[in-house]
Amino acid sequence: MNDLVRQHTALSDSDLEWLHLLVSEWQLLSDLSFADLVLWVPTRDGTRYVSVAQMRPNTGPTSYQDDMVGHLAPRGRRPMLDAALDEGRIVREGDPEWREEVPVRVESIPVRREGRVLGVIARNTNLLTVRTPSRLELTYLQSASDLAQMIAAGSFPFPEQQVDMDASPRAGDGLIRLDADGVVQYASPNALSAYHRLGLAADLVGHHLGQTTAELAPVRGPVDEALVKLASGWAPREFEVEGDEGVIQLRAIPLKPKGTHIGSLVLLRDVTELRRRERELITKDATIREIHHRVKNNLQTVAALLRLQARRMDSDQGRDALNEAVRRVGSIAIVHETLSQNLDEQVEFDEIADRVLAMVAEISPGKVTGHRTGRFGILEAEVATPLSMVLTEVLQNALEHGFGPGEQGTVEVTAVRSATGGEGRLLVTVEDDGRGLPEGFDPQRAGNLGLQIVRTLVEGELGGTFDMVPAPERGTRVVLDIPVRVDKH
Repeated sequence: MNDLVRQHTALSDSDLEWLHLLVSEWQLLSDLSFADLVLWVPTRDGTRYVSVAQMRPNTGPTSYQDDMVGHLAPRGRRPMLDAALDEGRIVREGDPEWREEVPVRVESIPVRREGRVLGVIARNTNLLTVRTPSRLELTYLQSASDLAQMIAAGSFPFPEQQVDMDASPRAGDGLIRLDADGVVQYASPNALSAYHRLGLAADLVGHHLGQTTAELAPVRGPVDEALVKLASGWAPREFEVEGDEGVIQLRAIPLKPKGTHIGSLVLLRDVTELRRRERELITKDATIREIHHRVKNNLQTVAALLRLQARRMDSDQGRDALNEAVRRVGSIAIVHETLSQNLDEQVEFDEIADRVLAMVAEISPGKVTGHRTGRFGILEAEVATPLSMVLTEVLQNALEHGFGPGEQGTVEVTAVRSATGGEGRLLVTVEDDGRGLPEGFDPQRAGNLGLQIVRTLVEGELGGTFDMVPAPERGTRVVLDIPVRVDKH
């Protein structure tokens, strides 16, 4: 719509914003009218109309099989559009049009903003299935007529209310028509069922909706007065009411077709099951976070016990082995600590990589500094846990075997995320400027425990590849290539 309006018309950005607001609301008008809606806007030179938006009803058959958006029509071909635009009134005169052997009633509704007519809505009703309307259909049509008059007067939609149409109640979910005093004139079967879920034992018709709703909701002192006013439909608001047995979502739309408040339209939806599932998910998420928190605490306890045991060891080799185990356990604990603070089983791995780098650097025999470039991004927990251990082993190996006591150097961790099609790759490079690899060293057959852990985790759990080669100038380069999900964040 933005492109069509800016290309063909002279409307300002504020006018365009009004049209967007209208289009975000007009599904309601389409459903209440049982009709297709097409928004026509005059072109810059005033000789043609361009259709910038279209809506089909959920409550009846469509009048247009084809998409009308982008069509141009010369002025004079559609006299009802001309009359609505020039005279600023709703035009209903004329005989039904026949489209592919289907009779269609056409009406034109001017779209007014601040006294100016921006365009015209063509309302097209398929008459092929016309029959004697029910009470519900009559209420729909009367409400649609009132909304159309408000659009023509520039009083609908409401600028102060931004509605999410995907989450808001629709006409088919439940509809209540109120008079000017807030008394129910009509309630659809779905609306009555929703109030029965709240605990209503009688019919709604003839009762004051605000007072009835407040009686069904739990007592909350002064809030009851606000609830009475909200449910009476005096202002355009969206709110929820929770009773002992259910929760309903309501949206109030004041009706002022001629500038005077004549009543209100209340749309409502029974969201009891939706809210119950949301609470279950919240409880489940809290439980999962608590589990991760306890696992982290237990791992830290294990690390502390191993550290105490290491201090009591007389053998330097045994002490070093226990300290390595402490660092391995610590790297896993970091992941669980991060997971305990998240709402899902995903972690921002950059923070974990930095903490692992800092933790391993503490045991460096020399004065080695480490830093990271690039982003690991967000990773699933099943990838983050083994990858943190792999990173710990590789960094520990670089610091212990690449540098001697007192030697200075650097270790750089580089991460590159890429995506091809629907698959992603994570390329991790750990490069140091230490003494390099021994002569004839084969990383695929080296027997020390750290490299065995790396090979097992990278190739087995992560499904990737691992290689260790001499760095281009000096030192050692370790390359990890791991498949990961595409990072959408």
